[in-house]
Amino acid sequence: MNFPLPVVRGLMKRRLLLNYRVRPDVLAALLPAPFQPKLIGGWGIAGICLIRLEQLRPRGLPVAVGLASENVALRIAVKWREGDVNREGVFVPLRLTDSRFNSLAGGRLFPGVHQRAHFWTAQSTNCIKIEVRDPAGNVTIRVAARTHETAPAGSLLAELADAADFFRSGSCGWSPGLRGGSFDGLRLHATDWRLEPLMVEHLTAPWFADEDRFPRDSIEFDSAFLMQNIEHEWQTLPPWHTGERAAA
Repeated sequence: MNFPLPVVRGLMKRRLLLNYRVRPDVLAALLPAPFQPKLIGGWGIAGICLIRLEQLRPRGLPVAVGLASENVALRIAVKWREGDVNREGVFVPLRLTDSRFNSLAGGRLFPGVHQRAHFWTAQSTNCIKIEVRDPAGNVTIRVAARTHETAPAGSLLAELADAADFFRSGSCGWSPGLRGGSFDGLRLHATDWRLEPLMVEHLTAPWFADEDRFPRDSIEFDSAFLMQNIEHEWQTLPPWHTGERAAA
């Protein structure tokens, strides 16, 4: 399927990146072929991307027609082999949005199937609170965080330059398409990858707390970062199916 909107441009008003370190064998069990966990210090990295997008419109159209939305992507850092080339990116098992348009058009007009959710957000100079609930009212994510000078001691992403490189290498995201065995791809082109460390004061994330998915002692919270006010584009990647090699 060729998507009608090949490039979309906008403003990344706010992007929270919440990261867990996870035992590689546990992550591997969650990944479809050909993806394998990307490792840092012997650990895999999975996490939550909470992103507010504004001025989102097809490239070439004026800002005035742009849309805004709150979105969530659950992410797993991955690597895979394409011929003789090693690739890196993220696998996204779940996307959530408060936008009716995104939920209807995702996977049809542009890559990425989105499920509807309700968002509550509050942000001051140095504090951010976000709550996400499914249509039934169940908490999907609840986080409260403050900006901080450094990442937590012992984090796998303690150095900001290394953390920025890590997220830049995950700019290609693959998620399940509407058709079984199909995968939609997006590449993020950001004008800047500057990060601010966050100190997380509270985090509820049932998907990551599920011991059927992540057995006890297989997962640990690692770090959190904030990106703000960054111009960017989303570029559609050719979709592929199980058994084919992912394009990048």
